[in-house]
Amino acid sequence: MAVGFFILSFNLQSGLERVTKIMMTLLMILMIILAVRSFMLPGAGKGLSFYLVPDFSKITPQVVVSAMNQAFFTLSIGIGSMAIFGSYIGKDHSLMGESINIILLDTFVAIVAGLIIFPACFSYNLEVGAGPSLLFDTMATVFNNMAAGRLWGTLFFLFMTFAAFSTELAVFENILAGVRELTGWSRKKGSLICGIGIFLISLTTALGYSVLHFQPFADGSAWLDFWDFIVSTNLLPLGALIFAIFCCSDRFGWGWDNFIAEANAGKGIKVKQWMKPVFKYVVPIAVAVIYVIGLISFPWK
Repeated sequence: MAVGFFILSFNLQSGLERVTKIMMTLLMILMIILAVRSFMLPGAGKGLSFYLVPDFSKITPQVVVSAMNQAFFTLSIGIGSMAIFGSYIGKDHSLMGESINIILLDTFVAIVAGLIIFPACFSYNLEVGAGPSLLFDTMATVFNNMAAGRLWGTLFFLFMTFAAFSTELAVFENILAGVRELTGWSRKKGSLICGIGIFLISLTTALGYSVLHFQPFADGSAWLDFWDFIVSTNLLPLGALIFAIFCCSDRFGWGWDNFIAEANAGKGIKVKQWMKPVFKYVVPIAVAVIYVIGLISFPWK
């Protein structure tokens, strides 16, 4: 957190963007190599079948909500992180074209990650439903069983650290930009005060299983789960809903004409007039339905 806000106390684009692009490109190349390696493991076929063959009986409302909340998070559209970063980019390319590139790239990375992890799970008898820990348990096992695994593992987790750090900076910059606009503080002053505030709030998670024990829900949760509920179940979909209404509503926000003028600046795919009902009605209604289903299906205490 200290390093993140220290970086943000300077200009966001002064070197960080270049380094991140290089590291993320190398990470994708390494992931493709690891996916090919996973295909060659004994029992990989069962893992690929588990991953790629659909079982529609498993698609429940809660699964749909979880998937959509993950999309809000991974695309940084839920509470404005993508909007914050978008405010710093030039107008050489249209936002619609850039959005499609982000969606395709994000989906490609997610699919390749599954092609690495699930064949390895079945090959080494690892639990496929372990959640985020799959990244560490499965990949550590893969690296332990491949030539020069320590080198490949070091590179992989180094690149993953940069990927995680870029997400941290996105969240921090979102908060920092909002606070600075409300207060008029300089970037350095805002970084210091926001850093202290987030550090104090984060102590609840760091100490949530010991000193600050807290169990708000019926599933044995703690502070970490509480904050995840606040963000994933509430702020991400509600943030997306507010942005959708703000961009397209002439009465409650920016207005459709202002929105397409900004979105269509530069070269690339443009937002068309026929898309107005989709942006103005279909998207907000869909997000609202997802939010309500998420609240209804949540395991309340």
